[in-house]
Amino acid sequence: MRPLARFAANERGVVALEFVLVFPFLMTLLFGIVDASLLLCDKAVITNASREAARAGVVVRVPQLSAGEIANVALSYAQNNLVTGGTATTPTVSVDQSAGTAPGNPLKVTVTYTYDGLVLGSAISALTGPATVTATTVMNYE
Repeated sequence: MRPLARFAANERGVVALEFVLVFPFLMTLLFGIVDASLLLCDKAVITNASREAARAGVVVRVPQLSAGEIANVALSYAQNNLVTGGTATTPTVSVDQSAGTAPGNPLKVTVTYTYDGLVLGSAISALTGPATVTATTVMNYE
């Protein structure tokens, strides 16, 4: 056997060993990217939920929506669009109408969601606690 062929045969074992050592890090990176992407997607959903609820609350309507009805708009939007890993938590919605409901007064809708994560996210959540994502929208009554 030529020396170059013998060298190539020995390299096969080294490549397999390198793959075994690098594979867990690659999987951790992949799952981290997936979890971060789902977190950002859920952040966009609760931002849109707070925006939809605030818009529904400030539009001229007779009778005007109550704080509970405005919160239900945000909850229904969020529950239909949130991406969860099977353990869905219900978002918390707070509606602030303390300035009144006259035209020009602000309406503040805040949606808070606790993201637990999937594989890697749930492991990190067990150590540091779940990630809390909050979105606030302020619109003036029309």
